[in-house]
Amino acid sequence: MQEGWSNFMGFFKGTFRKKEIPYKKTDPVIIVHGGAWTIPKDIVEESREGTKAAANAGYAVLSSGGTAIDAVEAALQVLEDYPCYDSGTGSPLTAKEEVEMDAVIMDGRTLKTGAVACVQNIKNPIKLARMVMEKTTHTLLVGPGANLFAEEMGIKCVPLESLVTERAKRDLALYKGNYGDTVKNAFKSRVSGHDTTGAVALDKNGNVAYGTSTGGISGKKPGRVGDSPIIGLGGYADNEVGGISCTGHGESISKVVLAHQVITAMRAGTSAQVAADKALANMASRVEGYGGVIVLSRLGDVALSYTTDNMSWAWAKKGTLHSGVSPGEDFKEPVGGV
Repeated sequence: MQEGWSNFMGFFKGTFRKKEIPYKKTDPVIIVHGGAWTIPKDIVEESREGTKAAANAGYAVLSSGGTAIDAVEAALQVLEDYPCYDSGTGSPLTAKEEVEMDAVIMDGRTLKTGAVACVQNIKNPIKLARMVMEKTTHTLLVGPGANLFAEEMGIKCVPLESLVTERAKRDLALYKGNYGDTVKNAFKSRVSGHDTTGAVALDKNGNVAYGTSTGGISGKKPGRVGDSPIIGLGGYADNEVGGISCTGHGESISKVVLAHQVITAMRAGTSAQVAADKALANMASRVEGYGGVIVLSRLGDVALSYTTDNMSWAWAKKGTLHSGVSPGEDFKEPVGGV
């Protein structure tokens, strides 16, 4: 009986053996975003420069032979340190005037992923998310558990005030002000603040990775988690298809499973750009939700799309840096120019 079972299991394993896809050496590429929303005029240039700096940082890693995972982490740490974005320093305040951050990173070669949600007093949540991926058997740690893990990993807590900007304070005051449901519902609309940060990279060996980092939305209830740290909702990476990072109203993105829509369409043969455009149009029609995505195909094709007024983005490939903030923009310059 034991021998028969062993033979059966051997057949089972052989039948479902992991398919190996031959990958050719490819030109490294990275694309980043600083969130899809209506960017206030006083931070447009800072938002533009931040995404360019992040793309440059990630591309420098790729150009020196680094992995897609390394490039994504490097790029997102830059974005987390820019106070104009909704991640790390600059994160919005909850209804209790605290900061709760989410971050995720995923390896498209192994499909390993690590994420944290509702983590507090951490300067660079993306670093902690990577540790979850590499140092545990879990995919997501939340709240006090995530902070306890950070302590175990030697990541120091930073004071709350070091993460809070004057803009975050103003946004919360506006949210709590005498504006009724108009302002509160605006956080679902195309003109609201959703300056989540994200990155997708493809390294020279054909490996894809993505990451996203966010502080969520201003005035959120403590414990609220949107799409960002959940793979398949706010992002995904798979060497067989490509990678994506989403931004926008988290509840809307979650309802339509935005990243899954795009990746599934690409797997069926749809181009990255068409898949991105159609998925965002579907989100707008089905749940009146708005946002944006950045996408790389497994061959290095670049796509970006957004249904908000602005989305700060930048991507680098073959020594050229592309960037933009408003529809129709595609500024080009040599990498390393920031």
